[in-house]
Amino acid sequence: MTTDEPATRSAAWRAAAQRARGFAVLRGQRAAARSRWTAALARRTAPDLAGALADAGFAAGWRVVRGLPEPVARAAFRRGADLAVRRDGAGVRRLRANLRRVVPTAGPEELDAVVTAGMRSYARYWCEAFRLPSMDRSTVLCRTAAHRMEPLFEALEQGRGVVAALPHSGNWDLAGLWFVETQRRLGRPARITTVVERLRPDSLFRRFVAYREGLGFEVLAAGGGPAVYRTLVQRLREGGLVCLVADRDLSASGLEVSFLGEPARLPSGPARLAARTGALLVPAFPSFTPDGWAVALGDPIPVHGPGPADVAKATQALADAFAALIATAPHDWHMLQRVWTADLRDPVP
Repeated sequence: MTTDEPATRSAAWRAAAQRARGFAVLRGQRAAARSRWTAALARRTAPDLAGALADAGFAAGWRVVRGLPEPVARAAFRRGADLAVRRDGAGVRRLRANLRRVVPTAGPEELDAVVTAGMRSYARYWCEAFRLPSMDRSTVLCRTAAHRMEPLFEALEQGRGVVAALPHSGNWDLAGLWFVETQRRLGRPARITTVVERLRPDSLFRRFVAYREGLGFEVLAAGGGPAVYRTLVQRLREGGLVCLVADRDLSASGLEVSFLGEPARLPSGPARLAARTGALLVPAFPSFTPDGWAVALGDPIPVHGPGPADVAKATQALADAFAALIATAPHDWHMLQRVWTADLRDPVP
């Protein structure tokens, strides 16, 4: 062995050790990359899978529920509502918190009864949504009681557009169908234009669009940008009816109002459209009856101009009208989401 051999071996060992450390670091980086990739894939796959299952569930609902006898279908959905109340999930707790504002003097037992009735009403809406495409339209007309509709029909007869603003109550799809069929039988233009929240996945959204188009609605997607607003303005200037669900702000442009005595934000769209086009602005309230449906209009809301103060005043008047209409049938108000400003920090959804 020469005197250089120990130094040579030491250098070789150091090089080998350095390569080993490099391989270990590389393996760690690859493992971390795989973990990130797997997590990202899971994040993408979970919503996709949930959306696909939701779409399949709704497809099955439209196919199966409409084939059941009406009493059987209603009883099944009623049992589902009662089960949901017993489980007291997040949606039920939110409904209870919302209804407490509508019936502030109700004791615990009375409030529980209203919540149970509210979930049964909500379940009835979904049962009828699945069955409505195959329901006899003459039956819908005969079993629907319409109240104070004169201002709406008078405006349309005069060629004036109408903005009907309504809360999530009763069966709003069926109320729209009642209008379409009534107009058709009177020989008048039979179309409603409405804006709906875009659902995920797109296949589910398209399914709901097709469902409402089958009822005679023109359906525009919320968040569709200026084109949606331009279409609504055009329909109103043509003397058409625009129906907007307006008891919950889904954008950042809502206005703060006092709603049932507490601050809340409601969309300003109905008032702004009426101000820009001169359309009549009316609050509407669909509800259920034991063997049918009802839809009532509140007093028309004046919109004196397009200025911010005028729009804010009209939006507050709309909030007051909603409060009065909802109080006539609190259990038919299907609001399982946050509405009031104070609830936005509440951990309950």
